Parts: sequence; structure tokens; C-alpha cells
Amino acid sequence: MSTPESGRRERKRQQTANHIAATAFRLFEAQGYDAVTMEHIASEADVSKGTLYNYFPVKEALVAHQFRVEIATGMAELGDALRRQPTFAARMAHLLRASAEWNKSRREYMPHYLRFRWSDTSAEHSSGTFRILEALFREVQKTGEIRSDLTSKQLAASFEFMLVGAVMVWLDHPELDLARSFAATLDLFLHGAAAR
Repeated sequence: MSTPESGRRERKRQQTANHIAATAFRLFEAQGYDAVTMEHIASEADVSKGTLYNYFPVKEALVAHQFRVEIATGMAELGDALRRQPTFAARMAHLLRASAEWNKSRREYMPHYLRFRWSDTSAEHSSGTFRILEALFREVQKTGEIRSDLTSKQLAASFEFMLVGAVMVWLDHPELDLARSFAATLDLFLHGAAAR
């Protein structure tokens, strides 16, 4: 059961984590990801090394945290536009176009994020993308647009793996259009690979 004190502690913990991650990203942008050490981040964020490692045991965890914050902010900004879309396919297409643009802006951090994300699959570190997809699938199952014999979690996990695959191909082949790859992934997910 949550108490006012535990609520304050959690808010303070979240503020500290956000401050450390934002500080790290300022350093990454100014000096490059590889050049920035955890000690440098602790110093710039004005926290002890012990505090930093308590929040973020590895540098990649800072990337994952910052990505979760950015994804949550982006979803809040996209909310009205998504609600105006007439179908699930249209909502997903709109979301994936925005996601492609965001991925492009964070390209240099993507390998570090993916390494961390797929090495720790605990619920605490599940991606913001998975949570968003799971909520979208759960809602659309109620309307009957998407099959309901699979859980929203199963659908979200399958689709997230497909999207990650598209990102990994794009990281190897930067000349590819990620928005187009995401659109093809959505089409494959919704309609399958069988010839029409």
C-alpha cells in the first residue's frame, strides 16, 4: 500500500534518475558516447559514484532510461493525433512514422540501447515501446479489429520483435528508409506473408 511518504520517495527517486540521465545525455551530445565515463557523469550530475551506480549500473542503462522518458513524452504529444485516426492500422502507421523520425534522431545510441534492452528483459526494464504497443493492442481487441485469441502482451511482443528487426537491418544499412521499413513491417504483421 502506498503512503504519502513512499510517494514522495518515489518522486524524488524519479527526479534524481531523470536528472542523472539528462546530464549524461548532455555530455554524450557534447563529447560523444564513448568518450564519457561514468565518473564524469557522476561529477557533472553532482552525485556520488555510488549513487550513480545504484541508479544505473552501466552506461547503457542511462540510454534506456532516457529513451523511456523521451518515448513517454512523445506519446503524450501524439495522443490527440492518434485518437483522430479512424482505424487501428491508421493509428499504427501514424505512430510508426513518428517512431522512425525519433529513431533517426537517436541512431548513434541505438546499438547501446539494444544491447542493454535485450540483455535484461525484466519488467523493470521493459521498453516503453512494449508498454505502448500492449496498451494499443488491448484497446483495439475490444473493438474487434485485432484477433483476441492471443493476449495483447503476445501481440505486442511479436510486433516489437519485428520492429526491432527492422531497426537492426536499418542500423546495418543506413541507406534504407526506416519509415518505409516500418510500414512494410506493419503490413506484414497485419496481413501476413501469404501471397494475396
